[in-house]
Formats: sequence, structure tokens, C-alpha cells
Amino acid sequence: MRDMMGLMKQAQQMQQKMADMQAQLDTLEFEGSAGGGLVKVVMTAKNLLKTIKIDPSLMVQGEEEILEDLVISATNDARNKAEREVQERMSEVTRGLPIPPGMKLF
Repeated sequence: MRDMMGLMKQAQQMQQKMADMQAQLDTLEFEGSAGGGLVKVVMTAKNLLKTIKIDPSLMVQGEEEILEDLVISATNDARNKAEREVQERMSEVTRGLPIPPGMKLF
């Protein structure tokens, strides 16, 4: 019975830590770039795109596909940075808990 009470307490602490982490994720922003910084995007940890900055030198008629590829690359760069940060923070929250491998909590 004592083990069950300990697990319940750990679960409650984890819930609070998760709620705190969720609030922090709302404020985190990540910049991704491509083309040597000619295209930059900013997105939140929850993958909401906030801004896109495109160097005017890329606005060349007939080369739209290059620009499109750079926007995609910059967006993927920002998303990957956000995912790494979320995973690191999640591992801090769940450290010491017996969670099966591969189980996703977020």
C-alpha cells in the first residue's frame, strides 16, 4: 500500500511539473534559418509559425521554387530545434518515473 501512495504522489508531482512545462512552452520561440540566413522563421515550441523573414535578393521571378524550398528548410530547422527542447524538458519532468520506453506524454 505504501508503494501505491508513493506512486500516486509521484504522479501528482509529475502532473504539476507537466502543467508548468506546458506554460513555459507557450512562451518559447525558436528561430530556424536556411540559405545562409537569407530565410528565417520563428516558431513556438508548439509549432505555431510566428514570423517569416525573406531577404529581398531571393525575390527573383522564375526562381520561386528555390524560395519555397528555403522556407520549408527554415521551418523544419525551427521545428527540429523546438522538438529537441521539448524532449529535453520532458525527460527532466519524467526523470525517475517508471515510464515504458516509447510512451509519449506530450
